[in-house]
Amino acid sequence: MTANYLIGLREGLEATLVVVLLMAYLAKTDRRHLIPRLWTGVAAAVAVSVGFGALLTFGPKGLTFEAQEAIGGSLSILAVGLVTWMVFWMARTARTLGSDLKSRVDRSAGGAGWGLAVVAAIAVGREGLETALFLWAAAKATGETTQPLLGALLGLATAAGLGYLLHRGVLKVNLSRFFTWTGAALIVIAGGVLSYGVHDLQEARLLPGLHSLAFDISAAVPPSSWYGTLLKGTLNFSPATTWLEAAAWLVYVLPVLFLYLRTHFTSVPPGRTMAGNNHAAKAPAAA
Repeated sequence: MTANYLIGLREGLEATLVVVLLMAYLAKTDRRHLIPRLWTGVAAAVAVSVGFGALLTFGPKGLTFEAQEAIGGSLSILAVGLVTWMVFWMARTARTLGSDLKSRVDRSAGGAGWGLAVVAAIAVGREGLETALFLWAAAKATGETTQPLLGALLGLATAAGLGYLLHRGVLKVNLSRFFTWTGAALIVIAGGVLSYGVHDLQEARLLPGLHSLAFDISAAVPPSSWYGTLLKGTLNFSPATTWLEAAAWLVYVLPVLFLYLRTHFTSVPPGRTMAGNNHAAKAPAAA
């Protein structure tokens, strides 16, 4: 649940900040009449993301066990790739996100302003689709459905609340530090999802070594124990891990985490935020 809360919080805050920046810029440029178009795009993005999540959840049912495992493993690896791209993208574009969004608004605000709805739908929809895929993969890895969904919803609700406070100018958040360390945490979580995706492909007999264990500490860390459940829910840790799963985790997490931290600290100078404003972000109010 903790891992899914973090996923919902980070992805939700990214989408929320996009909406906050767009609303603030529309208000600043005296184009408040276009805000309903903005919310139309956001609603469309949410609907598509929910539909995508439902398709992932109910689509594979009725297939053979091997086919379900093959699909699950492939989508888990795809989810890891998308999350990896997302954290690196944020690290590289943190300085210019605000100005990029403003230029898109200026290009799309002509006529009835429906181009702005498209901008909002794309910006928010990207986060929504990534969230749906990664949450599905994480939920499949833990074998739970209710708790991951609840954790993600709590994270999204927290993100929405923080976004509202930022929009009203009530709250200051060190966005640079927040996205740095949540990005690092997501890489570790993604390593667990990747490991489980490899396990799914082994179950589907597409990869070898299903019964070749690197370690089995099930006696010390029973999967049904509270600490076994905690490790499974936060890091997707499996007490019985094959050599291929362990290798995939190490080959992914260690170099990617190193490259991510190096990219972030060389791309975002001190005192900058993703909006390009002060180190502690304070979004201007629209009203």
